[in-house]
Amino acid sequence: MECTIRPARQDDAGDISAVILRALRETNARDYASEIIERVERSFSPDAVLQLIGKRTVFVAAIDGRVVGTASLDGNVVRTVFVSPDVQARGIGRLLMEAVERTARERSIPNLAVPSSISAETFYAQLGYRAVRDSYHGEERTIIMERSLADGD
Repeated sequence: MECTIRPARQDDAGDISAVILRALRETNARDYASEIIERVERSFSPDAVLQLIGKRTVFVAAIDGRVVGTASLDGNVVRTVFVSPDVQARGIGRLLMEAVERTARERSIPNLAVPSSISAETFYAQLGYRAVRDSYHGEERTIIMERSLADGD
């Protein structure tokens, strides 16, 4: 399995949307009520993802040309890190985060924050992020995690 990380293109929007929706429905649904998943899904239609590609630095992970993951950098905030459930736990998320962190370092961003789902908190902790506070949107709990990029951490 050769996974490549590259900048997202506009024509990736549909594939990115599909990866996000599948991860929400299959992975995040274990930790969140269906009404929360449905509300979050509305933010990731192909058209919404296309707009995000224009506003953020968006990366995709691809295996044999198939988009299997995504992550983005919005200022100093890591957003929309999702990996297709059929290839989770194979290092794809880590590769995406390495690309995001490398880009942040190139831009002299000293610290990154990530609003983590309950589902991904352990993943980010393994990458050196630490929980700093909880954030709530109605019943939806998000863990705000941060990591310093100083000294090549």
